Amino acid sequence: MKTTPRFDLDTPYPVTPAQIQFFRDNGYIKLKNVLSADLLAYYGAAITNKVTELNTLTVPMEQRTTYQKAFLQIMNLWTKSAIVKEFVMSKRLARLAAVLMGTRGVRLYHDQALYKEPGGGLTPWHADQYYWPLSNANACTVWIPLQATPLSMGPLAFSARSHRLQMGRDLAISDASEQKISKLLLEQQLPLDETPFDLGEVSYHYGWTFHRAGANSSPAPRRVMTIIYMDHDMRLIQPRHQHHQWDRDHWCPGAKVGEVIATPLNPVLWSQTEPPARARQLLPPEP
Repeated sequence: MKTTPRFDLDTPYPVTPAQIQFFRDNGYIKLKNVLSADLLAYYGAAITNKVTELNTLTVPMEQRTTYQKAFLQIMNLWTKSAIVKEFVMSKRLARLAAVLMGTRGVRLYHDQALYKEPGGGLTPWHADQYYWPLSNANACTVWIPLQATPLSMGPLAFSARSHRLQMGRDLAISDASEQKISKLLLEQQLPLDETPFDLGEVSYHYGWTFHRAGANSSPAPRRVMTIIYMDHDMRLIQPRHQHHQWDRDHWCPGAKVGEVIATPLNPVLWSQTEPPARARQLLPPEP
């Protein structure tokens, strides 16, 4: 009888004070050897099966919008697969998010697979938190490539320290965001990190960190799983535009404005009794 393999998803990954400071100063960090090759192969197969099963984007590449060319996007896979749920519930990954941000714990906002097909186009510059109706900036994404990701596949690239900029936060991901944010970042002379990802390497970035990804010119799909974490005590704000409202309806249904987002879709993934040093960032003024 074949037994189900067991992988370590919960042992803490050690981070140094210097790495924590780098994340808070620059708005992102890349960490090597967070997950093993065998673990990624096992859970990656389950994620890929679900992406294949649930994908509805079948329009030829040349007929797609810029957003559609960027990736196949399948969300909240943890609700559709017990194996993927094990992966998304990883305390190792969740603890890293809490420690890097300086919160006493983190909840799940949602997960999403982002598969960039061969010939897939660039992912324009954008900041994720434009879409999120959240009360503070302690929210981040872990970006987990399921294979080594060279430049030819379009790895995630970050504009260091851009999470502190107030400009450009009113832009949805689009051709316009690519053009306008590219110009902004050039004017601000912020460092760009567009290095490849080794197998087992992951990145964390704040919701307000500007990031992009190049096209996939390789013959293989760029397979990536992401998990979005938010402060254990995150509260829902009144939606300010249609994207806020869509996120509220889909990722935290039943949550009330001004209250902690504690719905069945937003479980606590890691917490501790005593908080580490807090590095809270408040929402910026409306643009």
